Amino acid sequence: MTLEAIRTAVANSCHKAGREVDDVTLIAVSKVQSNARVAAILDQGHRVFGENKVQEAAGKWPDFREIYSGIELHLIGPLQTNKARQAMELAQAIHTLDRPKLATTIARLAQEMGHCPDLFIQVNTGEEDQKAGCLPAEADTFIKDALAMDLPVRGLMCIPPVDEEPSLHFALLAKIAARNGLKGLSMGMSSDFETAIALGATHVRVGSAIFGARVYE
Repeated sequence: MTLEAIRTAVANSCHKAGREVDDVTLIAVSKVQSNARVAAILDQGHRVFGENKVQEAAGKWPDFREIYSGIELHLIGPLQTNKARQAMELAQAIHTLDRPKLATTIARLAQEMGHCPDLFIQVNTGEEDQKAGCLPAEADTFIKDALAMDLPVRGLMCIPPVDEEPSLHFALLAKIAARNGLKGLSMGMSSDFETAIALGATHVRVGSAIFGARVYE
């Protein structure tokens, strides 16, 4: 698919759900994509991108920002505490706040740096051992604790198990967000973003459907 086709699909999904198109942010996930592919999307006017790794983001986006204005970078991969400062310098949003130690580190750095990216708490809705995120049963407490640190928690994020119906996980995430007064829902990827929008997603993370298949070295 093309960027324009994805934009059209997002707009159609919003229309079907009775939502405004501006309520959904399309994050073009550029991890492992070549600079040429990224530049092609930038040249089409898109400015919101997602990266998994801080190191890759640091090697890519400062140069692009010298050429293109208005770039908004979202970090959507697991974040180590020792990479938190660099992440906060690079990104306008971090979608993977998932544990108290990271929350404490970000809160301390926010005081030192005088700013903090928007934060999304990752919830491991499938309770998968290999996946990051706080467990659903622990989410309410973690959200409360993070807000008590004056962290700008805007919403929640999840990545459903690959072998389960994603709508169940999207609905669970929306329920946790609603009872905690959070409006942001980062959910939905290339294969299920339309379902996510129908269930309230405010941010969808689409990579291969925009850029093409990733080529890993």
